[in-house]
Formats: sequence, C-alpha cells, structure tokens
Amino acid sequence: MNEVLNAILDFVEGVPPVWRTLVAGVAVMLETSVLLGLIVPGDTIVLVSSTGVTTVLQYIFMAVAIVLGALVGESIGFGLGRIFGPKLRASWLGQKIGDERWEKADRFVKRRGGIAVFISRFLPVFHSVVPLTAGMTPMQYRTFMAWTTPACIIWAFLYVSIGSGAAETYRELQDTVSWAGWIFVGIFVVAIGFIALMKHLLHRYSHMEDDAPEASTKR
Repeated sequence: MNEVLNAILDFVEGVPPVWRTLVAGVAVMLETSVLLGLIVPGDTIVLVSSTGVTTVLQYIFMAVAIVLGALVGESIGFGLGRIFGPKLRASWLGQKIGDERWEKADRFVKRRGGIAVFISRFLPVFHSVVPLTAGMTPMQYRTFMAWTTPACIIWAFLYVSIGSGAAETYRELQDTVSWAGWIFVGIFVVAIGFIALMKHLLHRYSHMEDDAPEASTKR
C-alpha cells in the first residue's frame, strides 16, 4: 500500500506546482461551462492535484485558482444560457442530460432563486446545468455571482483541504507507521462519505421545490 501511494504522490508532487494548479483551475472551469461537467471530473482532478500541495503558498494558490476557475466557468455557463440556452438544451449533449433534469433545474432556480445557485455547486450534474438554467431566467448576473461566489469558495477550500491534508498526514506518518497508507485511504473515505451525505441532503432539498412558493429571480 505505502509503495503504491508513494509512487502516486511522488508523481503528482513531481509535476511543477504552476502546471498542477493550472490544470486544476482549468478543469473546474470546464466542468461548469458548456455542460462539460458531464465529461471532465473536476472534483477528482482537484483532489488528486491537491495531494501534491506541500507548502502554505501552494495551498493558497491552488484554492484561489480553483475558485477563479469555478467562477469563470459558471459565468461562461450563465452567459451561454442567456444567449444560446434553448439551443444548448436541444443539442446532443443537452439531450444526454434529459428533459427531466433540465425541468427540475429550471423549477429549482425559479422557485428557490439564489439559494438554488448556491446549492447547485455541491450537486453532481446540477452544478453544470444550473448556471445555464439561471442564464435563461430573469435572474440578474450580479445576483447569480452573489450566491455562487461563496459556494465556490467553500467548495474549493473544502476539496483542497481534503486532498492536501490527507497527503500531508501520510507523509508525516509513512516512516513511523506501517499502515500509514490505510490512514490516508481512511481520511479520503470519511471525507468523501461526509461530502456524499451532504450532497444527498442537498439533493433531497433540491427536489422539494414543488412544495415551496416561487421565489423572485430578479433581485
């Protein structure tokens, strides 16, 4: 176990920090624009890239790059939704999402307003669809950004902390604890399990939109 983890971590750490950070930021940007979140595994790329973080400065730059990548990607999605929304929805990739998901995202945004934008950052599929959907509604861009910015910040620091924290713990213990690799895996399992639980709860909340009064999306 330790030998395999050493090889993986050494490989990631061997990638120049600038490139590591750039790849993570671009991956997140693509994830939240033009429906590429269905293809580009942004969460996974961020977690893997973060295992190579070894200094506070690298941590800060990685988190900032991911926040900026997410905000740029969601802004692109919002703009494309405003200009080309129906065409994107009717495209081959849009049809892969399915009309039911599009309709749920549309109802969610129209009824919940800004809170739907905030929550969608933590939900699979929705984080790619909601920016486009919000762009198709009367929601103003500044309202969209006011809700998605704190969500992107929380999401970025959470994932970077998990990846870098697990790797740092492993590096500190690998020479003294023979089962340090299992501690590394355990940290990931617990963290990802917690994230999965939060996603499940948020996903359930997102499906309660039919019971809530429609919120104004113009504010």
